Amino acid sequence: MAEPLRSRRSCLAVPGSSQKMIEKSRTLAADEVFLDLEDACAPAAKAQARTAIVAALRAGGWHGKTIAVRVNGWATHWTYRDVAEVVAGAGAHLDCLILPKAENASHVQALDLLLTQIEKAERLEVGRIGIEAQIEDARGLVNVDSIASASPRLQALIFGPADFMASMAMKSLVVGEQPPGYQADAYHYPLMRILTAARAAGLSAIDGPYLQISDVDGYRRAAARSAALGFDGKWVLHPGQIAAANEVFSPGQDDYDHAENILDAYAWFTSESGGSRGAAMLGSEMIDEASRKMALVLAVKGRAAGLTRQLVMTPPFAAAGDRS
Repeated sequence: MAEPLRSRRSCLAVPGSSQKMIEKSRTLAADEVFLDLEDACAPAAKAQARTAIVAALRAGGWHGKTIAVRVNGWATHWTYRDVAEVVAGAGAHLDCLILPKAENASHVQALDLLLTQIEKAERLEVGRIGIEAQIEDARGLVNVDSIASASPRLQALIFGPADFMASMAMKSLVVGEQPPGYQADAYHYPLMRILTAARAAGLSAIDGPYLQISDVDGYRRAAARSAALGFDGKWVLHPGQIAAANEVFSPGQDDYDHAENILDAYAWFTSESGGSRGAAMLGSEMIDEASRKMALVLAVKGRAAGLTRQLVMTPPFAAAGDRS
């Protein structure tokens, strides 16, 4: 797994039509903030929201966060105006566009082409603005592999549970919770399909929202499921969900320290100074190339979360690897 392009443990949805919420988002600890022109923005408010989003992006103030805008999907008549007005007005201040309801590779490719034309016309750096694609229905899931490789701009795939549930005719109205009558995890297959496609293409994988915003324990439970599979983060709809997302999608301090020590030890053992070994013992634990790959995944997530090492081992790493 390559290093993630950006940290996306918590991705905060902010209605583009709400100036109050846009202002509040600047002060919150979310890794990513996306200003929404789609579902969180009523049809009559979309034109005004575009203007507000451009002004907000130009004003800045998010201090290191990834800043995105979710445009409307290609099945609507709003998409091209969303992209044209936002990118022409504030493209230099924008990291990504989120494309909802991506059903096939052509949806992503069309957005790529439109972005390129606007960047050239506005003398912006071509290709700098990324794309995050939402997989929200059966068609999108069937085509997820081709979607994942559709454009070099792609940075993440996102699971959209609400529309997916409707697409599959699931017997539930509680988004993010298991439908009644099914004893296993109803979301395991779509989550793993999206994760596998994302990893094969070197992309981040993001779980969608949990709509019961007052149920932080429920949010944490849903987030823990996708984090255990390997997802990089999850959408948050309320400030109260941010801390849970950041915690769940960050490694614990002990695990992070251990991962960094595995990387250091393996680099030393495979060097001439360490005997040029392909496998070695770190305390009571054997480490090899597979160990290095697993440790790198965890270490990268810890670095992205801003963790610093508390326990640093040094050569020859002889008996220092036992962990209680």
